[in-house]
Amino acid sequence: MSKIVQGRGRGHDGPAALNRRDLLKLGAAGAALAALPAAAPEARAQAVKTGAHIVIAGAGAAGLSVASRLADRLDGAKITIIDARKAHYYQPGFTLVAAGLKPQDYVTSTTAEYMPQGIEWVEERVAEFDPEGNSVTTESGRSIPYDFLVVTTGMVLDYAAIEGMETDRIGQDGLGSVYHSPQAAAATWQAMSRFADEGGRGLFLRPATEMKCAGAPLKYTFITDDTLRKRGNRGKAELIYAAHNKTLFSVPIVDEKVRMLYLDRGVNTIHDRVMTGIDLGRKVGIFSTPDGGTEEIGYDFVNVIPPMRAPDPVRYSPLAWQTGVWARDGWMEVDKATLRHARYDNVFGVGDIAGVPKGKTAASVKWQVPVAVDHLVATIAGTTSDSAYDGYTSCPLITQLGRAMLVEFDYQNNLKPSFPGVIAPLEELWITWVMKTMALKPTYLSMLRGRA
Repeated sequence: MSKIVQGRGRGHDGPAALNRRDLLKLGAAGAALAALPAAAPEARAQAVKTGAHIVIAGAGAAGLSVASRLADRLDGAKITIIDARKAHYYQPGFTLVAAGLKPQDYVTSTTAEYMPQGIEWVEERVAEFDPEGNSVTTESGRSIPYDFLVVTTGMVLDYAAIEGMETDRIGQDGLGSVYHSPQAAAATWQAMSRFADEGGRGLFLRPATEMKCAGAPLKYTFITDDTLRKRGNRGKAELIYAAHNKTLFSVPIVDEKVRMLYLDRGVNTIHDRVMTGIDLGRKVGIFSTPDGGTEEIGYDFVNVIPPMRAPDPVRYSPLAWQTGVWARDGWMEVDKATLRHARYDNVFGVGDIAGVPKGKTAASVKWQVPVAVDHLVATIAGTTSDSAYDGYTSCPLITQLGRAMLVEFDYQNNLKPSFPGVIAPLEELWITWVMKTMALKPTYLSMLRGRA
């Protein structure tokens, strides 16, 4: 099933009631956001005329952003986007739902709202990529040829890799999992809230694979800690964070900051532990250990984060890395600066699917999309582009309810503050909290429409 989208929906996200002083502060935050530098230089003078057929595989944040920018940059192109998902999720908001700060519907809208005018939307899943034959096959068997392909399929949450995990039990018996869905995020809040009332042992972890926003497991540990404190029950609880390797965060200076904060707040960190199974009846997590054995850790509340991998149509296609660190889980083999495929010049990979050293956040999408689009449009126009993605990603790392650190960095683990002199990157600030909870969603929605 496919359709030509006739228009594009609009909407905005209004903040809760604020007093005059808070409004002034929020105005300062908004001004700072408005000053955010563009991700890459773009030629806006005149659309490039072309009859090229561009297929976009995936209608998540990356796919919709690419579609919007290509619709603005090209004149006469046929643009087809393939995805069966009718719901669109603002995934950076899942943690806020799981913290009881936002309702479940805060993160839910529809894919149709963000489709640019004139785009052909094929409402199916991609079953196979054939980059040699320049075609994509959908689950119904429909073959769609292309001149250019942009892969924006995102990633899959591999809950099946955790033996004993049952996603339909999230919210019951102390089982939480923020990533699964808006419903699961809300159910996780209910489970965590009960834990904050009763106390016991809280268990937090991350997988050994690449993952969406590696700061999310850390921030949910902080959120649980502060919820316990605000209810006067921190002394009744033990919090354990099981790190998958010897660090808490890949950027050394941030790793050290989080280590110190965990030490200060009594979070017990254990290293080189990866969850391989869970016994929901006994409320026990099963972890691999460095010596090849296993270790059981009991819990009263646990936030399960599954391994994350490329979707099978990419993972088992010629588009995936054939060797190296990203081959095992099937990430797409792209040049880390241009997002162009290493072996197929007319193919780009953007967003979570890209096998690059950093960049599985919405902020990464914001900076990747203009670069990939610049190079694609330049190729169509018969020119070249100097645009390059430097690995920029960011994580508004909530450390208390009402405080957060804005952590921004690149491929080289250099801190990349967007607001030098205004927001110190490793300070727990109220203004960063405002950005995370109120200002980032409107920016995200503008990104989907090609305007951020």
